[in-house]
Amino acid sequence: MRLLLSDAPLPAGLPVRKNWHYLDLNQLRIANCRGCFGCWVKTPGRCVIRDDAVSVYPLIARSSDLIYVSRIFCGSYDVPMKTMLERSIPVQQAFIRLYHGETHHMQRAVVEKDAVILAYGDTGVEEQAIFRELVARNAHNMLFRSWRVRFIGEEELSLAITEEVHKWEGS
Repeated sequence: MRLLLSDAPLPAGLPVRKNWHYLDLNQLRIANCRGCFGCWVKTPGRCVIRDDAVSVYPLIARSSDLIYVSRIFCGSYDVPMKTMLERSIPVQQAFIRLYHGETHHMQRAVVEKDAVILAYGDTGVEEQAIFRELVARNAHNMLFRSWRVRFIGEEELSLAITEEVHKWEGS
């Protein structure tokens, strides 16, 4: 399965394929995580908040290829993407394991992923370095087998999204 999650409008004409999903997070109703840990202890694997996020985090878990499109804000994902990523903790369990010599949560039926992060906005070298480090630290928690961060200007966004999706065709 392949998944593109974006906090920017998606370009028209992306190829339609079975098990390819394109989601504009701004078109979805996704509430903030309450931090209640209900997804770990009350309803394991299911968030207690009933909104659009409950249909998105299973797609993240089952996807072998991901493209995240996010504006960079203070060296991190901007609000729509950050909110969705926080709401996807039901794909993890409360239990801890050693993974690559570090402690990480055990995953709940999560597929290893190849990820591309298209980071856009007016960023400087320092902010880009902070964001690269964030993605590298998150990679183990998200089971990224490989990842690549591509910094682009907002005016290049549609073309970059289209290019990255078309790379899926060849793999």
